[in-house]
Amino acid sequence: MAQQTKGFDLEDLQKRMKGAVATLKHEFAGLRTGRASVSLLDPVHVDAYGSNMPLNQVGTVNAPEPRMLTVQVWDRGLVVSVDKAIRSAGLGLNPQVDGQLIRIPIPPLTEERRKDLTKIAHKYAEQAKVAVRNIRRDGMELLKKLEKDHQISEDEHKKDADKVQGATDSHVKEIDDVLAQKEKEIMQV
Repeated sequence: MAQQTKGFDLEDLQKRMKGAVATLKHEFAGLRTGRASVSLLDPVHVDAYGSNMPLNQVGTVNAPEPRMLTVQVWDRGLVVSVDKAIRSAGLGLNPQVDGQLIRIPIPPLTEERRKDLTKIAHKYAEQAKVAVRNIRRDGMELLKKLEKDHQISEDEHKKDADKVQGATDSHVKEIDDVLAQKEKEIMQV
């Protein structure tokens, strides 16, 4: 049943913590490992039709081979813009234009680049942990306020605070597990 105590909603806090973990997983999807992944191009935005659009709104991204991505640009007039956007995205990719099809070979990662990607992964994970801890702090402050305003008892405060801490611990552990998996993926040769 709903775990709600007069203004305190544990399920909402857990949903927000899950959102922080989901954001981390999405950011990790854009971190390059040795294999081609269509999510690698998620951060690429193209200047098209007078606005800045995500790449997947101006063409179809595919991974036909383990070390190759392709972008089938729908509008011939945007091919140059897409090429330029991929080159300037800071992903270390060198696209090759073939009509409306852009081929993007994925170069093997150097040891130095792998270490850089691992540092970036750690930074993303730390941001996710900070987000989870901020959600925990919000929950704890609400519980303190509810107790101070005599809307919940000291026992209810303690019980709910333990639940908030448990949710925080499990989400931080999940972040650590996701990070360990991503590190392993990045460092595989």
